[in-house]
Amino acid sequence: MLPPISFAPQSTSEVEQAVITAYEKIAGITLQPADPVRLFLESLAYVVSIQNGLIDLAGKQNLLAYATGAHLDHLGALMGVSRIPARNATCLIRFSIGETLTFAVPIPEATRVTTQDGSFVFVGMSQGEIAAGKTYCDIVAQCTEAGSKATGLVPGQINRLVDPIPYIVGVSNITTTLDGTDIEDDERLRERIRIAPESYTVAGSRGEYEARVLEVSSDISDVSVYSPEPGVVDVRFVLKDGELPDAAMCKMVYDTLSAETVRPLTDTVIVAAPDVVEYDIEGTWYINRNDVTLLAGITAAVTNALNTFMFWQKTKPARDIIPSRLIQLVQQAGAKRIELTKPKFTPISFTQIARERSVKLLFGGVEDE
Repeated sequence: MLPPISFAPQSTSEVEQAVITAYEKIAGITLQPADPVRLFLESLAYVVSIQNGLIDLAGKQNLLAYATGAHLDHLGALMGVSRIPARNATCLIRFSIGETLTFAVPIPEATRVTTQDGSFVFVGMSQGEIAAGKTYCDIVAQCTEAGSKATGLVPGQINRLVDPIPYIVGVSNITTTLDGTDIEDDERLRERIRIAPESYTVAGSRGEYEARVLEVSSDISDVSVYSPEPGVVDVRFVLKDGELPDAAMCKMVYDTLSAETVRPLTDTVIVAAPDVVEYDIEGTWYINRNDVTLLAGITAAVTNALNTFMFWQKTKPARDIIPSRLIQLVQQAGAKRIELTKPKFTPISFTQIARERSVKLLFGGVEDE
């Protein structure tokens, strides 16, 4: 890890001292606290301190480790990396009529459908029609607002027709809304810029495959690349918050990796969600008798430690199940000790990911020092 760097002094007291002592040395006098000249120099030192802060900020915004916002975007442009924009959620909307007709009922393109409270508006991405003798047709619709907020609406939640259509008596989404993502954040973009040189090669390095996968969607948080045998590349990845990718996301990644300028001709690429290895958590934790008045706060901290451990385990493929980490987190939360019967240390392969199944971590009482 590189050491911290500064482009200008940041201590206001050091700047003030330097300005005053420099003046006293030049003028050959000693300035008293109430001297008008000293008061003027102190105000000047304040301006210099502000200027130093701006100089330091400007210098750091040219470095990958410190750059943010548009400055980071410009650093990415030098490496051919751009921020992944927000994406609109999509789903399949079913338009229904009450009974079969002898003629077709057209569904205009961009027909609007909303949730019951109108908080999310979806528009049809193509024109459709309910054919003669049929009672419904399905059309892919897209949310008018980009971002992850519209993702996860279950079938039936989008059910109000905004633009009336003759003969239509019902509308409803028949699939859960998917693929809505927020604009890529700075930390994820920073990591992609750092590994961008890996993507310059078409030799099939692990770093190249990782960089290409992370380019597909800002929802992808971690990637595992493994070659079980020569010429075979097994790619497993996980989404934010440890969610496993669906078939559609896996296909997007596969299509990206199959481009002629990406995959070596001799490579056979496999893209899939990691295989889940389930584990149980069972144990009892204790506190010191002197800490009994802090029990409520310690209990909340232990619960947070438990959630931190489970999140840590399920957000990275090939991460071994390490119970000693849970013990460490619980003790840091304020517990005196913890008797942990499950899980046991379990190695996790490149194609696997650990996920909790049952959790039973109980408070065992107080003990003397």
